[in-house]
Amino acid sequence: MRRIIKKILKKSPSSDQDGVFFDKIHTILGFKPTTLRYYEKAFTHRSANKLDDKGNQISYERLEFLGDAMLGSVIAAHLYNEVPSGDEGYLTKMRSKIVSREHLNELGRDFNLIQFVESKVNPQHFGENIHGNIFEAFIGAIYLDRGYTYCEKFIHNKIIKPYVDIAKLEGKVISYKSLIIEWCQKEKKSFKFDVYEDNGKEGMKFFGVKLYIDEKVVCKARATSKKKAEETAAKRAYFVFQEKISRKNN
Repeated sequence: MRRIIKKILKKSPSSDQDGVFFDKIHTILGFKPTTLRYYEKAFTHRSANKLDDKGNQISYERLEFLGDAMLGSVIAAHLYNEVPSGDEGYLTKMRSKIVSREHLNELGRDFNLIQFVESKVNPQHFGENIHGNIFEAFIGAIYLDRGYTYCEKFIHNKIIKPYVDIAKLEGKVISYKSLIIEWCQKEKKSFKFDVYEDNGKEGMKFFGVKLYIDEKVVCKARATSKKKAEETAAKRAYFVFQEKISRKNN
């Protein structure tokens, strides 16, 4: 009889793992999670090939969509209350800076959420945006688990207070390409991003870009995607014309 009781009381490996997972999530949240399966789903990559009881694929992608909406709404309300003089354009631009892919990736890395991801893919092959994607999914999981009030509380305490400095964000550039295009249009300057394949000896596909302003090449760049190459070229162009652009904006 004693042996039977011991077996019943003995924790299984899975329950031990759940306990560790619970403790880590609790530490990040600052309050107790109630339904761990939401958080487990938030860190499940589609490559894990998991299905729910209805045969639907389990992955963080749907929660990522929900978390993006929740994050946007709380940030929008905060900006609306904190900057009463800001018009719609200003508020939209500031929200974009706070929830930019770069910033979301930073948040995901700071919370070390990658440690929880279940996947059959080597983490080195995820790409940088995995950090921001699972961060948004994590926000979605908080909403499903504890509701809007706790979700809002987490965003305020863990994101807005330590990371959101409105004065600094006002001067933050989120897209150098957009900034250069806007400046060229205001100054009646012609511009062109000439993108071409630039594959070297690395064994990877690269794209090169030449940025023409008034039919002169002002900057060149090279990256693993057209978007990154154009943004890098635009950033270099910004520093070439920074004084003129700043003077025009002021």
